[in-house]
Amino acid sequence: MKRSTKIITIVTSFFLIIAIVITARTMIGNHFKKKFSKVPPPGIIVTNAINEQFSEKLETFGTAISSKSKTFKIRKDDVQGELDLKNKVKKGDLILNLKSGKVIAPFDGVLGYTGLTEDIFVSDNIFIITLDDNSTIFSDIKVPESFAPFIKKGLPVEARVSSYKNKVFKGQIDFISSRINADTRSLLSRIKISNQNLELLSGSLLEITVKFNLRNSLSVPDTSIMMEGEKSYIYTVSDEDITNKTEVKIGLRGDGKVEILSGIKEGDLIVAEGLKKVRPKGKINPIKN
Repeated sequence: MKRSTKIITIVTSFFLIIAIVITARTMIGNHFKKKFSKVPPPGIIVTNAINEQFSEKLETFGTAISSKSKTFKIRKDDVQGELDLKNKVKKGDLILNLKSGKVIAPFDGVLGYTGLTEDIFVSDNIFIITLDDNSTIFSDIKVPESFAPFIKKGLPVEARVSSYKNKVFKGQIDFISSRINADTRSLLSRIKISNQNLELLSGSLLEITVKFNLRNSLSVPDTSIMMEGEKSYIYTVSDEDITNKTEVKIGLRGDGKVEILSGIKEGDLIVAEGLKKVRPKGKINPIKN
C-alpha cells in the first residue's frame, strides 16, 4: 500500500511539473505575442514607374582657363611706396603706383602675385602680377573621333574639381572645331562654365562629363530589375497587392536608375526593393516609396 501510494505521488508530481511547464510556456508566449503584435510584419517597398531624362555620356578631363587674363611685369625699383595688392579689383581700380606711372585694372578680376621670378628670361629685379577674370571658365577638351557625330554646340556639361568633391558645376559646349586632328584622332571642343562665385580657379584640373543623346524615357530603380540570362524582369503589383513577373526591355543604366524601353507603362506599380522576398502571383504587404 505504501509502495502504490509512493508511485501515485511520483506520477502526480510528474504530471504536475508538466502542467506547470506548459502553463509557463503559454504565459511567456502570450506575453511576447502581445508585446510584438503591435509591430507590423515586414513589407515590400514599391514605387511607380516614372518618366525621367536619360543621356549617354562622354567623360574626359580638361584644364580650367580664365575668360580673360592679363600679366604685368613690374620692376621692383619702379614701385612707389609699399606693395599692397588687393585680391579682387574692379575695372578702373588702381593696382599699383609706379614711379613711371600707374597700373590700372583693365577688367574685373582676381589678382595674383608670383614674387621674384627665377625665370632666366626675366630679370631678378622683376616680379609678376596676374589679373584673371574667373567669372566664366573655359576648358578645351579632345573628343574622340567616334563621339564626334554626337557633339553639338549647347550640349550640357558637368564639371567636378577635387577641391569641391560634392559639387557639380554646370556648363555647355561653347565651340567645336571644324575638323578632326589627324595626329590625335580627336575633335577639339571648348566648354563654358559659369563661375560667378569664383570657386573654380584657373589652372584647376576638371573632371568633365558631356551629356548627349538626351531623351525622356520610362525609369525604374536599378534595384527593381531581375536578370535571368539575357532577359530582364520586373515584379508589377496589382490593385489587390498580387505580384506578376513581367519581362521588360532595358536601355541605359546609371545614377541608380534603369531606362525601360518596353514591357510596362508609366504609373505602373512595381516592386522597388526586396526582390528575394517576392514570389510570382504572391500577395505582398506594399510599402509605398
